[in-house]
Amino acid sequence: MKKLLLCAAMAVFGLSTMNAQETKFGVKAGADFASNRVKTNMFTITASETGFYVGGFAEIGISDTFAFQPEVLYVSVDDLNQISIPLMAKFGVSEKLDVLAGPALGILLDTEDEQKSFNYGIEAGAAYDINEELFVEARYNIGLANLIKDAPSGSSSKLSGLFVGLGYRF
Repeated sequence: MKKLLLCAAMAVFGLSTMNAQETKFGVKAGADFASNRVKTNMFTITASETGFYVGGFAEIGISDTFAFQPEVLYVSVDDLNQISIPLMAKFGVSEKLDVLAGPALGILLDTEDEQKSFNYGIEAGAAYDINEELFVEARYNIGLANLIKDAPSGSSSKLSGLFVGLGYRF
């Protein structure tokens, strides 16, 4: 886990020192429609909850149609609060539409003794610019981490979510 966080930090700082086209900062907030899928050898249960997310991001321009967008978000869903760190590649499809994809790291804040606190997954979605500053976005995060400590063979708990929100670039 420490190596993964170190690599992510090096990527953020390394890319931010490049001679980028332009770097913008912003804030975002919205709704999170989360699902926790618990699987055992006998059955699978999926629980869904609605919550919110709020946070900030940096948009580091690499070229006219490509940017690196690291984010730090607080995600609150019932009793599964986490700090989420998406590291998104942003591709401009048109003047107003962008496609985003990349890994997302997470630190669960309310873990119980049998739960892991480190989460990771893949996130993908799209953003539409209303104007230069304001945009709407929709993304889906596929949780890949098994959040059960010392899980028996065939047992897992994975957290995923759909994010829909609004952002503002300064």
